[in-house]
Order: sequence, then C-alpha cells, then structure tokens
Amino acid sequence: MHARVCFFRNRQVVQNGVHTSDIAKKLIDYGYHPPTIYFPLIVHEAIMIEPTETESKDTLDTFCDAMIAIAKEAKENPDGVKNAPLTTPVSRLDEVLAARKPDVCWKKTIELCKDFPPLLKGD
Repeated sequence: MHARVCFFRNRQVVQNGVHTSDIAKKLIDYGYHPPTIYFPLIVHEAIMIEPTETESKDTLDTFCDAMIAIAKEAKENPDGVKNAPLTTPVSRLDEVLAARKPDVCWKKTIELCKDFPPLLKGD
C-alpha cells in the first residue's frame, strides 16, 4: 500500500507575507487547480496534495517543479505570488466582499470571457 497524500508547509516564505492561499492561487498560473489549503488544521499554513492513482511520475515531477518555482518566486518577488492568478480572465477577488456580497450573475462572466477561446469544441 502506498500513501497518496502529500502535505506542504509554508514556513520559509511566510516571512515575505506570502501565505498558503497565495501559493494555491499561484498554482492556477501553472495550470493546476488550487489544492486543499489550511488542512489539517493542526499544521499551520498547510497545503494538502492528493494526486489520483493514475498520475504519472512525470506529472508529479512537473507539479513539484511548479511548487519549487513558486517558492523561489515567493522569496525573490513576493508580490508576484501575492497577486496571483495572473493568467485568468478574472484576477484575484476581494474575498471578504465576495463572501458578503456574492455576485453570481453568469451574464457578466460570459461578457468578461468573450475574448478567451472556448474550452470545449462546439461551445
């Protein structure tokens, strides 16, 4: 039996004001869905990675390369990580405002994304 969960702890770059949520959002710029963050609760600034059983070693190595690049950027250019994602149609949201005044109007989203190519054929 092999373990298929990995935990990262944000100890080294938190001094630069980079938090786990920033790292998770920066992963979007590398093409990864943000992982579970701040879990388990007993581990401060934790990121939990749960790859599926079908992920290849190459895919896992590429993910690790992304994490290493993000850690390096967090030390050298913390604002580049704190302002992520930078490659999406919608940049970082004001999380407090989004929680208190959710705007779930899909028409606005379609208007924002009109210049981006469709994700699926036939869209």
